[in-house]
Amino acid sequence: MQAALTLLEALYLHGLKQLVLCPGSRSGPLALAAGLLASQAKLQLFTAIDERSAAFLALGMATASGRAVAVVTTSGTAVANLLPAAVEADRSCQPLLLLTADRPARLKNCGANQTVNQESFLLSACRWFGSGSVEGVHTQTNDALSALAVQAWQQAQGADGGAPGPVQLNLPFDEPLHSSLEQQQQVVSGACPPKACAEPSLELSPPPRLNPELPGVVIAGPWRGLTPGLAAYQQAVHRWLSFSGWAVLADPLAALGAECPNRIEHWELQLDGMNLPKDVQVLRLGPLPASRRLETWLQRHRGPQLLITEGDPRPLDPLRCASQWSGGMAAWMAQQSLSDATPKPSVGRNDLTQWIEKQLPLKGAVNEPALAYWLPQLLPERLPVMLAASSPVRDWLTWSGPASSNHRCFSFRGASGIDGTLSLAMGLAANLGPLALVTGDLALLHDSNGWLHASSSAPPPLLVLLIDNSGGGIFQQLPIETPGFERLFAMPQQVDPLALAAAHGVPGRQVACLDDLEQALAWGLSQQRPVLLRLCTDRGRDAALRQQLRAAAQNEGSVH
Repeated sequence: MQAALTLLEALYLHGLKQLVLCPGSRSGPLALAAGLLASQAKLQLFTAIDERSAAFLALGMATASGRAVAVVTTSGTAVANLLPAAVEADRSCQPLLLLTADRPARLKNCGANQTVNQESFLLSACRWFGSGSVEGVHTQTNDALSALAVQAWQQAQGADGGAPGPVQLNLPFDEPLHSSLEQQQQVVSGACPPKACAEPSLELSPPPRLNPELPGVVIAGPWRGLTPGLAAYQQAVHRWLSFSGWAVLADPLAALGAECPNRIEHWELQLDGMNLPKDVQVLRLGPLPASRRLETWLQRHRGPQLLITEGDPRPLDPLRCASQWSGGMAAWMAQQSLSDATPKPSVGRNDLTQWIEKQLPLKGAVNEPALAYWLPQLLPERLPVMLAASSPVRDWLTWSGPASSNHRCFSFRGASGIDGTLSLAMGLAANLGPLALVTGDLALLHDSNGWLHASSSAPPPLLVLLIDNSGGGIFQQLPIETPGFERLFAMPQQVDPLALAAAHGVPGRQVACLDDLEQALAWGLSQQRPVLLRLCTDRGRDAALRQQLRAAAQNEGSVH
């Protein structure tokens, strides 16, 4: 326990504020140490019985704060359950600290119970792997443990020019694991706080330049920086747009804010009619939005493309046609010579918003394009929204319009998995306050253990908007022809989502039609706790509606 407390104290002094604890015996010393720091108001402690859900909960909280959250697990298959969240944290560039208890080397590879090669489970996804002494962390000095903790923290937050991401600390604990109350008191009285180390510096080569006096366009994809840097990022983007006059094609996940100039609304519907020259300059921010049309246009493009990432040096251009700089937009703007430049007027645009509103009225049967258009308007301004990494995030890109910029939109599309959807939203809401999750039925069912977080002592205020289209609605939009479509791709399930939520003590309602949506949202938001609204749609009908609207939108003018 002394070793565990020294390690957690070092992490706390370096910035750790929140920890998610999973049950286990081998991790007992870490549990006692975490409980002690929580009783001293140094750590905010969460508990979770499912390691996979726990890791996604922590990732949601880390994304909201921009600060690594720790997950503590016992040994064995518990560690394997951390992999999906570690993969998403890796690709989303969000800090996550995985503290896994293990047995000392003398108990490895000899048939000892619950002993596996957990050192290698997460290697492919983690930024860094650290280990306590294989003889047991109790054999290490306080200075050695503190140095190990600080290195893990710095690597998770992004050190030596690398991007933030997941880190595993594998910690061998020898027996006896469970100290007496008297021994615990002795540890508390003898604990010594370690010193924190300085933050690493980031050195980069000079960034490429673009000419704001010549025509160009900004493509703003999902923002993957850390939350504390968001304001500087937005300011830098807005300043470039004002001085260049370039249009911006923004993903709802780009986090540009409501005051972003030169935004082209519903650009994905009218990209082919924008008449942009093939040699126009392109400034790309982060990964690409989820648009095949945009990818096709960029592949035909012949002008210079600069891709700026927020500290992630890994290649993020699947089209292989852009120069990449990983210093971040704020640092790039600091090196541009715009002090004497004159801001340019906003670009001309063709706003399809009024046309779309006529096509998707707020009445009648629920359909998914209408939900994507109306939800940003009906939800309170500035209410954060998480979009499941499937149909919802694509529908908001296409149909949501100007109101979506009033919300900070999240979607974990680093690996685009659906396996932690509900737990991620719970984590975001735990740190951000009231939040809406828009998800499909399979994504919600895949992470049904996320409902367990609703029974915590302080359940997060989360409104879950379930688009129940009886299976994988996104597959309905693909050119798949087979008589076995329902079984092979859609895979509808017979679970009643309202009954499942109720079994976890979560209240819910069915929304019969779009006419009732506003009233249902008001009820859900008034609960200030996890609540479920179920909206049933017809995925076949909605797929046809999307195609019909896309074809009609091509005749609604062009942007110059």
